[in-house]
Amino acid sequence: MAKLLVKLQRYFRRKPVRFFTLLALYLAAGSLVFLHSGFAGEPTVTGTQRGPGAGEGPGLPYLGVMQLSRGFKAAAMMPDGGRRHGPWFKSTSKEPSERAKSADYGSNRSRALRARSGREKEEDRARYIGCYVDNTRRRTLRGVSFFDYKKMTVFRCQDNCAERGYLYAGLEFGAECYCGHKIQASNASESECNMACKGERSNICGGVNRLSIYRLELAQESARRYGSAIFRGCFRRPDNVSIALPISQIMLNMSVDKCVDFCTEKEYPLSALAGTACRCGFPTTLFTLHEREDEQLCAQKCAGEEFESCGSAEYLLVYQTQVQDNRCMDRRFLPTRAKQLVALASFPGAGNTWARHLIELATGFYTGSYYFDGSLYNKGFKGERDHWRSGRTICIKTHESGQKEIESFDSAILLIRNPYKALMAEFNRKYGGHIGFAAHAHWKGKEWPEFVANYAPWWATHTLDWLRYGKKVLVVHFEDLKRDLFVQLQRMVGLLGIAACEDRLLCVEGQKDGNFKRSGLRKLEYDPYTPEMRKMISGYIKTVDTALKLRNLSGVPDDYYPR
Repeated sequence: MAKLLVKLQRYFRRKPVRFFTLLALYLAAGSLVFLHSGFAGEPTVTGTQRGPGAGEGPGLPYLGVMQLSRGFKAAAMMPDGGRRHGPWFKSTSKEPSERAKSADYGSNRSRALRARSGREKEEDRARYIGCYVDNTRRRTLRGVSFFDYKKMTVFRCQDNCAERGYLYAGLEFGAECYCGHKIQASNASESECNMACKGERSNICGGVNRLSIYRLELAQESARRYGSAIFRGCFRRPDNVSIALPISQIMLNMSVDKCVDFCTEKEYPLSALAGTACRCGFPTTLFTLHEREDEQLCAQKCAGEEFESCGSAEYLLVYQTQVQDNRCMDRRFLPTRAKQLVALASFPGAGNTWARHLIELATGFYTGSYYFDGSLYNKGFKGERDHWRSGRTICIKTHESGQKEIESFDSAILLIRNPYKALMAEFNRKYGGHIGFAAHAHWKGKEWPEFVANYAPWWATHTLDWLRYGKKVLVVHFEDLKRDLFVQLQRMVGLLGIAACEDRLLCVEGQKDGNFKRSGLRKLEYDPYTPEMRKMISGYIKTVDTALKLRNLSGVPDDYYPR
């Protein structure tokens, strides 16, 4: 054997090129074997071992036994999830449009029945109003319009109209989409809306000179707009109107644009139309914008634009201009070191960044973070760079849920969100950024099922751990904060030990979205949750609901449970 090795050594000394060639081939072969084994094996997630009953829904045991280690959380929050196995472009399931092409669409009646079931599925984002007459001279919906003679769908039309702040979306000729704030036509027979959508033949997209119209239920969330102005609603005239809205101008040829432009020029954030009078001001305790009236009370036509409403002397139609309300925009670090550390705790995707934005505007002090996110620092969260124990920030963002980490804080605001929404929001953040969206391939690939399997148990244990180990915990439901921001923000600011200035909180209501919210109606066109996922998540919801009630707190909101 020794003689053989000596002969090889002498040979390669005389032929060094052959030696290096052989070495290169050896390394290349080893690399290929390593890569193959990496893509062939199933991924594992450290720190989480799901027991035999982990996937069971209603019969879940107390989730306190499901300790998710810091190792798990670190792995779960890595930018890249588990590996994708095999070619990414292959798919075993057909797209909706492909399934539609292979189906039988024999009669208009059967297509209408399928469209009705499709409309029921759209209920969470829009409500079907009916079939309406339309003509080219006097359009039923007089906002923007766009056409797509190949790929038009009901969802696409709704999404585009919502993004522009319109209240109604209508489809015609199977390929035309019209948006508007008001329906200005009479009803037609449902049988006259009988044309299939070009991009989704299982649904109806109007007919010949007939519009299938939807009311966008999330239009208030997405901010109804007239040009650059945001519609705030119809309100009764305040008692001290000259004090509440100090600037006024009589306009005989009144229109929404003219009043909004006038108040913008005067640098006021509110524009109120009262018949022929235009008033400007700020939201204050004299005019809070909390008690909205029926919009029909403000339906008096404008003198300068017959298709717009301009309110009346008693009922004002209010718009928010592009002028920034600076009464709540100043922010700074705490002047003295905080004596207590207050956590702003939430499961990822529960709206923590949005809550920080609201707290900073309401208190005038920066919030800190247990982590460091350079993108948030660049967007104005200056407390992001401070160490979380610096004591210079009003509260500390954290997603931690271990006993040691929780007991590091003296008190906490625990923000809880519907797990179905929170999981999707965090998945979008992970693959699309803070206000972006995950790609279609991520939802359809292995990433989404693996994400739900790992993160859904954490949603429950996060809340249970904070309820169990937290010293002084204020529970705030994301849905309640969204629905009644003023009251919930008062509670949060109270825990932080700051005297809440009502005018400042009213200012926050006008600036509530900031740059940290995804567009209201941009959703998936299908439900990403399988029945097995829903069964599992439903069990976690019941466990958290029971834990909250055992501590004499209100349980989870009703809309946590799917219909």
